[in-house]
Amino acid sequence: METETHQQEQENPNKVKKMLRQIKPRQMIYPIIIGLGVAAWLLYSQLNGQDIPYEHLQLTKYAAFWLSLAFLFMIFRDIGYMIRLRILAENKITWRQTFRVIMLWEFTSAVTPSVVGGTSLAILFIHKENISVGKSSAIVMATAFLDELYFALMFPLLLIFVSSTELFSGGDNGVGTINLDNEFFYFAVIGYSLKLVYMLFIAYGLFINPQFIKKIILLIFKLPLLRRKKQAAQKAGNEIISSSKELKGKPFKFWLKAFLATFLSWTARYWVVNVMFLAFFIFKKSHILLFARQLVMWIMMLVSPTPGGSGFSEFVFSEYLGDFLPPVAGIAVIMAVVWRLFTYYPYLFVGAVVVPKWIKSKFSD
Repeated sequence: METETHQQEQENPNKVKKMLRQIKPRQMIYPIIIGLGVAAWLLYSQLNGQDIPYEHLQLTKYAAFWLSLAFLFMIFRDIGYMIRLRILAENKITWRQTFRVIMLWEFTSAVTPSVVGGTSLAILFIHKENISVGKSSAIVMATAFLDELYFALMFPLLLIFVSSTELFSGGDNGVGTINLDNEFFYFAVIGYSLKLVYMLFIAYGLFINPQFIKKIILLIFKLPLLRRKKQAAQKAGNEIISSSKELKGKPFKFWLKAFLATFLSWTARYWVVNVMFLAFFIFKKSHILLFARQLVMWIMMLVSPTPGGSGFSEFVFSEYLGDFLPPVAGIAVIMAVVWRLFTYYPYLFVGAVVVPKWIKSKFSD
C-alpha cells in the first residue's frame, strides 16, 4: 500500500499539488478579513454612535490570571489531541511529528469551510510522517468517530443538568417553551443531526460492514454531477475497508484511552470561554449552562460555509452567549473577537510558519 501511494504521487504530481494549494499560508488572510469584517460591522451596528466600552475590559492582575488560564486550557486542548494521535498511531510517531501534524490539521481546518475541515488532507499529513496509507486512513477515521461520539454523548448528557428551555428560550429570562422562531435552534438541530448520522455512518463502516459503505459511496457518485469524482470515491471506499481492518481488533482499553484524550481536548476548549468571562466580569449565571451553550454553538458552526466558520462564529457567539454578559452595547462582539484570538487565530499564524517548512521537507524532491 505504501509503495502504491508513492507511485501515485510520482505519476500524478498535479493531483498532489492541487491538494497542497488548499494549505497555502496566504489563504489565512481570507478568514481574517471575513471574521474581523463581520465583527466590525456588528460592533458598528450595536454601538450606534456610542464609545467602545473599554472600562469593562481593564487588564488587571485578576484578569491576567484568568486569561492565562484560558491560554493554558488551549494548550491542554492541543496536548489532548497529541495524546490521542499518539495512541491511535500506537506510538509510531514522535511528539514532534505529532505536534506538526496537529498544527497542519488545524491550519487546514481554519482555512476551509467548517463542513469540509482539515480531515480531507489529514491522511496526507500523517502518511508523510512515515505511516502507511491504510494506517493513516484508520487514524483519521478514528479521530472523526471519537469527535462525533463526544458530541453525541455530551449533548443529551448536559440536558440532564440544563433544560432545553434554557438553551433555546424565547426570552432573556430563560423561562417558557422553546422558541421555534429561534434560528439557532434550527442550526443546532441540523448540526447535531449531521454529526449523529456521520458518527453512525463511520461506526457502521469501521466496525460492522465497510463493504456496504463503499457500495453506498460508489452508488452516490454515479450521479451525473458527481460522476467525475468516481475515482476519488473508489479510493475513499478502499480507505474505509483498510481502516476497518486496522481498528476492528483493538481492545476496549485502546478506545477508552483515545476517548479520554478526546474528552480532554474538547472539554478544555469549552472552558476557555468560562474563564475568559471571569477575567472581566462578575459571573452570576451557571457555568454548566455556559458550557452547554458552547457545545450547541460548535454544533451550529458545522453548517457554516465560511473558512473556519469566520464571521458566522463571531455572530453566533455575540448573539447566543451575549446574555451572559453585562447589557452594554458592543461588549459581546468584543468578547467574541477575544475568544477567536485564543481559539482560532493562533492556528492560522502557527500554520503559516509550519506549512512552508513541511512542504519543503516532504516535497523537495
